[in-house]
Amino acid sequence: MDYRTFFRGKKVLVTGGTGFIGSGIVRDLLSYEPETVRIFSRDESKQCMMAEELHGRENLRFFIGDVRDLRRLTHAMEGVDVVFHTAAMKHVPACEYNPFEAVQTNILGMQNVVEAAMAVEAERVILTSTDKAANPSSTMGASKLMAEKLATAATFYKGKRRTIFASVRFGNVLGSRGSVVPVFIRQILSNHAVRLTNGKMTRFVMGLSEAVDLIFKATILAKGGEVFVLRMPSVCLSDLAKVLIDATAGRNGKSPSSVQVEEIGERPGEKEHEELLTVEEASRALELDKLFILTPPLSFSQVSYTYPDARKARIGSYLSKDAPTLSCKEIHEMLAANGLLHEAVKA
Repeated sequence: MDYRTFFRGKKVLVTGGTGFIGSGIVRDLLSYEPETVRIFSRDESKQCMMAEELHGRENLRFFIGDVRDLRRLTHAMEGVDVVFHTAAMKHVPACEYNPFEAVQTNILGMQNVVEAAMAVEAERVILTSTDKAANPSSTMGASKLMAEKLATAATFYKGKRRTIFASVRFGNVLGSRGSVVPVFIRQILSNHAVRLTNGKMTRFVMGLSEAVDLIFKATILAKGGEVFVLRMPSVCLSDLAKVLIDATAGRNGKSPSSVQVEEIGERPGEKEHEELLTVEEASRALELDKLFILTPPLSFSQVSYTYPDARKARIGSYLSKDAPTLSCKEIHEMLAANGLLHEAVKA
């Protein structure tokens, strides 16, 4: 797909634009010649660091604000063509122990994004969601499922406004803040035991570049209300821990065999295996070579959900324990390709 043709000259706003995925979107966007990229987040320190890193980019704008504040969000969105909504509470334990806050940010924040986008008649809004929204067992997953449903409902709620709303559903983006990769690395380099919740646990994984590419594909393909899901491999957490121990233990002069692995049990809200699509969702999903497209359960006459080369998806659940599982060698290659082993050595 020609991202440059699509984004050239457009005004883009990224909520949570200083976060791991949000900043990845911003950096890639800049190469496609948008007119302006507005970075909307509540962390002034990260904004200052990002402004320094990207110094000289005249088409960057920084807005302090919170998606909980509709008035501020609407002002920041004025005149924008494309909105990437990445701001969220993302950590399962934090949401589990602070469910009221998760509702405020993940659900009401999404409602504010919808209302602001309709008020300014933005062209497209793309929500970043999570595989934890499929058959959720956690507050975080349930709140992101509700956010997806708001994006879908907005397609039918918008009336004659031009705005197209859609969602993308991620697995675990390797290296993101709070993900297991940097946590395991810190534990290894601090001479602590690697703390596994469950060695048999499996997770869908993807790199940051794959996540951003999925977002951009969805932006162009979206007709309104869909959830786009990348076909991802999975990893077994015990294999991931072994690869990271082998790659980083020597930095402290320790042999990999001397690093202890401790199983601590699953945390509240966690599943042993994640799910991309439920059986019900698969029954209305389409499939491309690398993507599933989950079409809305509501039929709406003026939206035709047809895409080049799309076919009906297999009906069934899509669990991480049944997906192609990366070997230790493949995990190492994936981490290296995303610069994460290099970071481990530098640490």
